[in-house]
Amino acid sequence: MFERAGVRFRDRRDAGRALAGELTRLRGTDALVLGLARGGVPVAYELARALRLPLDVLVVRKLGFPTQPELAMGAIASGGAVVWNEEVIRAAHVRESTLEHAIARATAELERRERAYRAGNPELGVAGRTAIVVDDGLATGSSMLAAIESLRRRDAREIVVAVPVAPPEACAALARVADELVCAFTPRRFFSVGAWYADFDQTGEEEVRRLLALARQDAPAPA
Repeated sequence: MFERAGVRFRDRRDAGRALAGELTRLRGTDALVLGLARGGVPVAYELARALRLPLDVLVVRKLGFPTQPELAMGAIASGGAVVWNEEVIRAAHVRESTLEHAIARATAELERRERAYRAGNPELGVAGRTAIVVDDGLATGSSMLAAIESLRRRDAREIVVAVPVAPPEACAALARVADELVCAFTPRRFFSVGAWYADFDQTGEEEVRRLLALARQDAPAPA
């Protein structure tokens, strides 16, 4: 990890190349790279290409309040893994029926996105393998916690979290639940993920599909 005043990544793909340098020990192994959709996929694509590893997508959806969708009660990931923000739920006196409704709504959208991103291709198996789960940065880390829980349920042998930028407190929380954490940049004054990128344009669904298709074309032979 390092910190320099004014450090920025040019874009998500530049960030992926920077992360690859931290994970050279996994080049050409049986590891699998998983990009959190949508913004994590361009980062993961460059990392997977540099390390000659297969790439897949992992979808995580925030569970927002019905009246305040930007306020997260938790997050749900592929496979149904849910992580709750217990402090927020208790403070807001959220009913059980509200939580169930949020899960149902998010699950339907999560499944739609998985079908759209993979374009009919099956998901890659993670059981017994090292899973490198990648995002374009962390703020609170709640989405990544749900991703880790999903990979535990799917029997990943080892879970490596790889992100270009995150505040120290988010890194500390994730280091306690992941097998390894790699974060290229941990500014003490964080601001936001996008503040550390020169180009942080939104990643669209078509870009996710395109990068996954390119990765399948270039997929290395199994180790």
